[in-house]
Amino acid sequence: MLRLFVLYTALALCANAAPAADLSALKTGEMRKLAVFSEPLPLPEIPFVDETGTSHRLADYRGKVVLLNLWATWCAPCRKEMPDIAALQAEIGGADFTVLTVASSNRDTQTKVAAFFEKQGITQLPRMIDETERLPRALGVPGLPATFLIDRKGQIVAQLFGPANWSSPEAKAVIAALRAE
Repeated sequence: MLRLFVLYTALALCANAAPAADLSALKTGEMRKLAVFSEPLPLPEIPFVDETGTSHRLADYRGKVVLLNLWATWCAPCRKEMPDIAALQAEIGGADFTVLTVASSNRDTQTKVAAFFEKQGITQLPRMIDETERLPRALGVPGLPATFLIDRKGQIVAQLFGPANWSSPEAKAVIAALRAE
């Protein structure tokens, strides 16, 4: 009987042999303000729209690692970090990783977002808007910019409030760890 218990325990412990990425060890430089959750958080089911008016939800991106950035055209730190976010998408975005930018202000419109992206020469990022501001409220965002890292299972594993250089080696190391899971 003891052998069965030991065997069962060993099998149970090995069932999840692939440990979650240890993002805490990567909290250096640009990522020192990254808050890593010990237990992933579920995604809110709040819709947002693209430039054509098509509705999207965060669950639509399940299966990919996602860097979700909530921002606004009137937010100076948001505007400052947007070129770095665009550079990150241009360099490593693809089938298993994407950057999702959502303008989260009732003062932003598709016209304002398009004009900002055009002025900055940003062509790699989606032009999503949450005019209701429900997404930042559901995520407990105290101010913009706010960035969330979402794993392939569609769970929030980390967040960073405030600006960061998302094309830095430290940011790329965090994303590489998530992609390796």
